[in-house]
Amino acid sequence: HYKGFDTLIQAAADTPGVELRIVGDGEMRAELEALIHRLARAGRTSKVHLLGSVDDATKDQLLRNCDVLCLPSVERTEAFGVVLLEAMRHARPCIASDLAGSGMPWLMREAGGGLLAPPGDVGGWRAAIERLRDDPALRQKLGQAGARAIAERFSIDACARQIDAVYRLCLEDPPTTAVASGRTLIVIPARDEALTIGDVIGQLRAAGWHDVLVVDDQSADSTGDVARSAGALVMRPALPVGAWGGTQAGIRLALRLGFDAVVSMDADGQHEVPQIPALLSASAGADVVIGAYPERASRLRHVAWWWFRRLTGFEIRDLTSGFRWYGREAMVLLASREATLLDYQDVGALLLMRRAGLRVVEVPVTMSPRTVGKSRVFRSWIAVARYMTATTLLCLSRWDVPARRAVR
Repeated sequence: HYKGFDTLIQAAADTPGVELRIVGDGEMRAELEALIHRLARAGRTSKVHLLGSVDDATKDQLLRNCDVLCLPSVERTEAFGVVLLEAMRHARPCIASDLAGSGMPWLMREAGGGLLAPPGDVGGWRAAIERLRDDPALRQKLGQAGARAIAERFSIDACARQIDAVYRLCLEDPPTTAVASGRTLIVIPARDEALTIGDVIGQLRAAGWHDVLVVDDQSADSTGDVARSAGALVMRPALPVGAWGGTQAGIRLALRLGFDAVVSMDADGQHEVPQIPALLSASAGADVVIGAYPERASRLRHVAWWWFRRLTGFEIRDLTSGFRWYGREAMVLLASREATLLDYQDVGALLLMRRAGLRVVEVPVTMSPRTVGKSRVFRSWIAVARYMTATTLLCLSRWDVPARRAVR
């Protein structure tokens, strides 16, 4: 039922020059046959065929002979869509549902092997089918891209190599150049920051910070390569994890490699390297130090901060600053499974630390204006609404707050 074949049948019914063959059998067959008959009586189509179950040889032959494979699933039960890989192996372009929470959109974007269409949208699917029907060169281009992706990224050997690389990163010995940084690891989550990341790492190394980890969050540009060339250790998660997920991954690696502290900072150059000593100077007796520069914020962000200060009772001025120093006790807490449930590094992390009785202090710093890109949180009204809703729910949750140590 979650395959969305009714959408595909209706889209094909209104698309001249298209023949649709659906392979397989199941409880929806009678319903789909009835839909096909209704459309035929209305004069809309007679070129839809339900082939029933077939053996592997027949399935491979159908994939070799088709022009396009369609996967119109409408529910996240379609977690990945292995049939997309099967089609790509035969260099066939695909159309898949752009379904949030499913792996189909990720696979199509990563492989470049097809188009995405809105789930359950007959008009959207018709447009995607017509586009590939009318453009043989595009079909060939997408099919070849999918075949390359299978060989380079999605074969069993390629997957094994990628997993092995992650294990080697986690198990390798700590870097030997930690003297200058006093056993502090600089963690920089980055996505599509190739224009700025090299300069940030260059400034860090010039200032004596040689233990730098860049978490390349599935960048579409050369962020990872630029960071690696500049001298940073680069981790690339297998799936996008967001800014907080990248920071947490860095904290976990720092614990594994024996670092005493972590400094988190942005990849876009806003957080100034000469300001790191200001964080360290306030770390005595603290578990977390936040670098604050509220002057950088828009009016909308100041409204958000005011709202969350009212809800939580925090006196911290720059609640969303990602320029932070974490001591070891905070690192252990923020590497926990509970911290993995957070979406952001700001209010939720502060609530978690307050519940654990950790001491958070804030110090004034200067920051540079953003020169490229947009804030991940405040990039659009939809993103702001999601952030405000999720964080407000966190603030309203029942937290057992011990009083022995203050957050100020």
